[in-house]
Amino acid sequence: MAEAALNENRREPWEKFHHWMCCVCVVMFDLELGQALELVIPSDYPLSEKEKSNICYLAFPDSNSGCLGDTQFHFRIKSSGPGCGGCSPMYTEEHNAAPLVLMPDQTHYFGYVYFRQVKDADVKRGYFQKSVLILSRLPYPALFSHVVEKIASDYFANGEPALEAVCHSINHWPLPRPGHVIHLPLMGELIYIRIPSKADKPSDAKIMTNSSMLKSASAATVIPSVHEPNLYQALLLPVVSNFETIWELVLLNEPLAVMATSPTLCANAVQALVSLIQPLKYCGDYRPYFTIHDSEFKAYTTKTQPPPLIILGVTNPFFTKTLEHWPHIVRIGESSHKGHESSTKVYRRSTTAGSRLDTVDIKPGARLLWQLLVDQTSYRYLHTLSSLSES
Repeated sequence: MAEAALNENRREPWEKFHHWMCCVCVVMFDLELGQALELVIPSDYPLSEKEKSNICYLAFPDSNSGCLGDTQFHFRIKSSGPGCGGCSPMYTEEHNAAPLVLMPDQTHYFGYVYFRQVKDADVKRGYFQKSVLILSRLPYPALFSHVVEKIASDYFANGEPALEAVCHSINHWPLPRPGHVIHLPLMGELIYIRIPSKADKPSDAKIMTNSSMLKSASAATVIPSVHEPNLYQALLLPVVSNFETIWELVLLNEPLAVMATSPTLCANAVQALVSLIQPLKYCGDYRPYFTIHDSEFKAYTTKTQPPPLIILGVTNPFFTKTLEHWPHIVRIGESSHKGHESSTKVYRRSTTAGSRLDTVDIKPGARLLWQLLVDQTSYRYLHTLSSLSES
């Protein structure tokens, strides 16, 4: 008993909190400064000036897309500050049993954003604009989108003390152990999750829906998957006619830009693209949401070099011009998510010199004919090898 108490005293003040998230940030809009970091919990979490700048710009929608009310999305940025280089050995060890796609990202941060914009006569510009976001190393968009919605709503209603209180309660959460059903208390609600394990069998996927313990729990919220997006809603419905082609593009790590009308559609589509090849891990870079103010904007949009091997999600119409040289572009509009005729378009630049950029309108039930990603020389080579192996 005494040894357990001693170990508890030795524990870092935010140790359990950091097993789940790095910090919680509040970003406000200042008339003179623009986006500004108003609050960070814990206050001593080390962020570089470059990271702070990227976080501030990514916490707000990048275009006049009519984001009135509450908007949720997520982003991914490179870590470059004192926290660069990854996680503590203990933090990583807790996740060793997880599949590779769910391991903590040692070189990037994930930001899970809850943005609010409402009319306010007391504000000089006439609008109240503020974001609450969770910064984490864990690629758990389904879980953290739910968590940030809860804590942001409480913050907007009750202010900074409420946010500090909920962060301290998160500091008492159990460790994120893969393969176990974990219950996370949050503001009077009990969240049930299960982080997949490397040793999982197909039947283990049903644990979160069949458990009698979950059914008997009152005031409980069950999140069936901490990471999987709704593929049909985010991707299949808008680009169902091109699904196989897009799967090939992701598998071959081709440069791919997603242009959407809102950060939510954009981030969900990019996350769905990355998850298409699971259980394989997408080893290229991907940015669910990217803005013109990002520190890597010039590197990703330069026309003097080939496009980088990355999946890029954008909303600002300015990217229509700056990314016109990219070989593969997917456009996702609001109507493709409302059961109406899809406004999605897929652009595919032919590899033939001097050819123009072809545009294809995607409509429900349309049949599209695409060139093979493998060129004719490679195809003949593969055919020759196949013939030799048969003889």
